[in-house]
Parts: sequence; C-alpha cells; structure tokens
Amino acid sequence: MERDIFFTCTVPRKFFWKYFHAQSFSTFDVCFPCLVSLDRGPNCSHLAHTSSGWAMQVAAFIFIQRKWEDDKNHFEKMLDYFCDIREPLQLLIFPEGTDLTGNTKARSHEFAEKNGLRKYEYVLHPRTTGFTFVVERLREGNNLDAIHDITVAYPQNIPQTEKHILNGNFPKEIHFHVRRYPVHTVPTSREELQVWCQKRWEEKEERLRQFYEGEKYFDATGRSIIPPCKSELRVLVVKCISLLYWTVFTLAMFVLLYLYSFVRWYLLIMVIIFAMQQKIFGGLELIELACHQYVNKQQNLYGEKTE
Repeated sequence: MERDIFFTCTVPRKFFWKYFHAQSFSTFDVCFPCLVSLDRGPNCSHLAHTSSGWAMQVAAFIFIQRKWEDDKNHFEKMLDYFCDIREPLQLLIFPEGTDLTGNTKARSHEFAEKNGLRKYEYVLHPRTTGFTFVVERLREGNNLDAIHDITVAYPQNIPQTEKHILNGNFPKEIHFHVRRYPVHTVPTSREELQVWCQKRWEEKEERLRQFYEGEKYFDATGRSIIPPCKSELRVLVVKCISLLYWTVFTLAMFVLLYLYSFVRWYLLIMVIIFAMQQKIFGGLELIELACHQYVNKQQNLYGEKTE
C-alpha cells in the first residue's frame, strides 16, 4: 500500500466527512489507518472529548487548535512519528479549512481582493501553510509516494448539516474526480508548492463550474467510471453488507445493554477510562506518541552504552 497524502475540496464538507467515513469510498478500496484533519470549524479540540473523538484518538488523528503557532510543534511530532513507524499511511486534509457557506465565501472574496487573486464561486481559496508543511515533512521522512487530488460534487440534493441527515436527506448521487500526482512531479520548494496547490484549486473551480452548469458529470461522455477492479454489483453488495452489519451491530448493542448488567458496567468503565485519560494526558494519540518517544530514547541510551 502506498504512503499518500489525500487532499480534497468539497462543497458541503461537514456532511462529506461523515459520508466519507461511512462507505462512499468503498469503490476505490481506500484504507485510512490515520487521517490528519485540518478541519477548523468547529474546533477539533472539542470533538476530542466526544465518543467519536475517542475513536479518532485510537486511529491517531491529529487534533489542532486553529492557531498555527500552537499546532506546528504537535503537528511536527505526529508526522515524524508516522514516518518512524513506517506503516502504510494515508492522510486526508482539507486545505480550504472550512465549509463553503455564504459567510466563508465572503471572507474568501475579501482574501482574494486583498491578495489580487481571482474570486471563486464553487471553492474557497486554500490555506497552503499546512499543506506545504505536510509535504515537506513527509518528504524529509521518505514517507511520501503521491498526492491524490479529490474533487467532490453532488448533482442533486446537497445535505450539509446533521438535521438533513436526521430527516433522511441523503445525497442520491456523489461524484468523485480523482487525480494522482506522483511525488517526483510535485515541486520541492515551499514557494513552488504553494503555487502548485493554488493551481489545483483553480482547476477545481473550473471543474465544478463545468459540472454544475453542464450535464453534472465529470466525464465528458456523461458516464460514471468504475475502476477496472470493481463492478457495480460488487459495490452494491459491499454497501448492502455494510448496512446490514451496522444495523445488526447497533441493535445487538442495545439488546446487550438492556439484558446484561455486566455489559452496562463495561460501558461505564470504558467511558470513565477514556474520560480520565483525556483529562489527564490529553488523548490516546498523545499517549501513543509519548510511548514511542520513550522507547526511542531508551534504545538510543542503550546504543550509546554498548558503543
């Protein structure tokens, strides 16, 4: 498996994040053992205190505080950790930094006017600081194979909030445009990387403009493209199995909680443990990072003594 950065621009990104985790990428066999979230609204540090946040901690998500001066050191340590363990790694980042709404579009237009840039209607101007930092750090750790540029479009309804989900307003279709850039084709200097990222967003703007003002297909033939290793039947089977599994799993958990007291006690103990570690240490991913640093330190000390 490749060690890649995935970065994407999507219109209703708040909903996309949930749907992405559910199964929409089952078509592409993409596995995310680790994701880095540059999603800054709402603040990810608050999300870390929820049950969903605890699951993200187990997966070693990187939680940020919205201030680059505060985030850089932690960001650096986590990326170095990913490089050290040499596990297959795929990172998902959103350089635009927030959802596309009327307010954020207005701020994006102000930024464009201030910096002499073009105003976008379908995307926001990307924040290149985090993107260039990730690319440079993973390159230094020899842990970057390619960058995948993912553009997402919704040809019919565009649900964006939890209210839409609760009302059953799921998207009838989601279209992905994926382009792979091998690392050797990506610029090496920071300034060129920033320009390179901005160019990709110019392409996204035009791609989405043609999508929404045209036939609402990324492909000029008006047909969706299924990867050769897949079939529509296989994708349907995977989705049905996923739906069945999570439905049965959820119902079974409620039944077990209702019938058995030891299951309720187990749940209570786990909640207490996760809440305490969050309060004391700041998160499981920080404990994991600290353990890795401690082991490395002990190995270095042992190596110095044996020389």
